[in-house]
Amino acid sequence: MGDQKQKEANKSKFIFGKKNYKFMFIGLACIALGFILMSGGGSDDPNVFNPDIFSFRRIRLAPMLVLLGFGIEMYAILLNPEK
Repeated sequence: MGDQKQKEANKSKFIFGKKNYKFMFIGLACIALGFILMSGGGSDDPNVFNPDIFSFRRIRLAPMLVLLGFGIEMYAILLNPEK
């Protein structure tokens, strides 16, 4: 009986459950997608203005995806995996 208790005590235990990690990866994917959508839109010539930097994708969609990703990350941290 003593060996079994030691094995259980030595067994590594993760802080979060499987469900938490699943939501964390979803949140990280949303954040990464938001930053990818935000990139680009510059001009090769500094004397030429490119109005593409003010597109809906860069001004509204990408920042909302990043904020949604951070919200999912907070939910994943606070989620109780035992319920």
